[in-house]
Amino acid sequence: MSEETRPSEETKTSEEAESGVETKPGKKTPRLIRNYISFAGMVIAVACITSITLLFLIEVTGAESNPYLGIFTYLIFPVVLMFGVFLIVLGMFVERRRRRKRSPIDISYPILNLNDSASRRKFLVFISFTFLFIFLAAFGSYRAYEYTESVAFCGQACHVMKPEYTTYMASPHARVRCVECHVGPGAGWYVRSKLSGAYQLYSVTFNKYPRPITSPVHNLRPAQDTCEQCHWPEKFWGSQLKVFNHYGYDEKNSLKQTRMILNTGGGSPAAGQVAGIHWHMNIANEITYITTDEQRQVIPWVRIKDRQGNVTEYMDRERPLTPQQVSEMPTRRMDCVDCHNRPSHIYLPPDVAVDNSFAAGKLDASLPFLKRQAIEVLSKPYNSTDEAVSSIASGLDEYYRTNYPDIYQQKADLVQEAIAELQRVYQTYFFPEMRTDWRTHPNNIGHLYSSGCFRCHDGEHFSSTGKVIRNDCNICHTVLAQDEAATTPIVQGGSFKHPVDLGDLADLKCAVCHQPNKPFQHPVNLGDISQFQCADCHTGKRMKRST
Repeated sequence: MSEETRPSEETKTSEEAESGVETKPGKKTPRLIRNYISFAGMVIAVACITSITLLFLIEVTGAESNPYLGIFTYLIFPVVLMFGVFLIVLGMFVERRRRRKRSPIDISYPILNLNDSASRRKFLVFISFTFLFIFLAAFGSYRAYEYTESVAFCGQACHVMKPEYTTYMASPHARVRCVECHVGPGAGWYVRSKLSGAYQLYSVTFNKYPRPITSPVHNLRPAQDTCEQCHWPEKFWGSQLKVFNHYGYDEKNSLKQTRMILNTGGGSPAAGQVAGIHWHMNIANEITYITTDEQRQVIPWVRIKDRQGNVTEYMDRERPLTPQQVSEMPTRRMDCVDCHNRPSHIYLPPDVAVDNSFAAGKLDASLPFLKRQAIEVLSKPYNSTDEAVSSIASGLDEYYRTNYPDIYQQKADLVQEAIAELQRVYQTYFFPEMRTDWRTHPNNIGHLYSSGCFRCHDGEHFSSTGKVIRNDCNICHTVLAQDEAATTPIVQGGSFKHPVDLGDLADLKCAVCHQPNKPFQHPVNLGDISQFQCADCHTGKRMKRST
């Protein structure tokens, strides 16, 4: 080889110096991407792109419906993909530093020369892939946002939310997305919800979530920003007819109906009188209260400011607060969810759920004592849903097979249908794994199974001038009829008459006896009554405090 053709250190290209590797004439220096770290990143990136494409096609074709599909397609795999891209860049950076340490000669950077056809093609390819990447990233980001706002993400992706999702699907708001109530419009509350969700993810990951899920949600957005996007708060509804079906615990499962007029009311001062139950929600009437428990069931202090600006404060004389406590304790302005606190996640008591099944024709009243036996099997304590489903089937089947063998043979299909319906009821409203049912989430609409209206309208809240928040039943409703056919008019001022003669205890509030604790067998068949202390009814002290 001649001196002219022998390669020397002076004739090394800057690219060879960058590589730190001796190369033969005409052979290019290995690119920076050729290293183990970048190779691992490329493998991860290609695997993720392939997976995302496949899952996206599955979603588009509708071949599979799974709540976790969107999580992997738009959340997990894109994050892993970005991690792979990061490894590619990291590997190139590490390789570049390694080569510079071996040969400290300056590294030349690519030169963009659009007049050169080869450079121009490379530049166009680079721009095309960059545009495609940005488009896919934007599309993926939007789909990720859309998915995190979906009902499937909120209710089905996390097993902890099973009770809330199941009762939501059985509620009047089943077609309203979760985020319409829990987030509402605007970017600010979206960010808040995702930050809250991050903590919830941590709680689920490390098994720190409460059982049951606590309620109410104390950081829930005001109803004016959510409920009132659909509901018209100043609409005057007037009075509405309401019919309640009650099936007895006797052999015939006798039907009794209660028909009443609900004084829904509402209205706007500009259009006419503001009256009825929705008087509370008129924007001109400001009601503020203090509660001493997490579930807002104990309200010892109430302040009312009417549309004329008159302010009246009421104090529960059984649980009075000192002026210092009133000034220090947090207050809350009353809104829709203080009464409608279970608008979607409604956990029905066994008595109500079974009555609804009878009314819907899912349970046949010709099966003797079906109401009583249904309440019995639904009210037993179970450790798991599987145990409950099995016990309901065996308990009801055994009862009719043993006590009514003829009916069991003649109406075997009806017995099996009743078993299936009661299993459905249990799986809809009872969740032993999460310790969740109607007892853990009191419903403030009405006052039968929880204090509800009587939290304030108990006749015990007095002002300094002697005014009282009345507990007159006719303020909110007027009973029209109450018998087997609901045709016999009530003439005693429209007051409710208890189906069992309670004698001197008739003035007790419903929730005194209908308490959500343990099953209780009273010598008189009181229906779906849970355990309460005997002294609650059989002493004048409790009666005085509760009337």
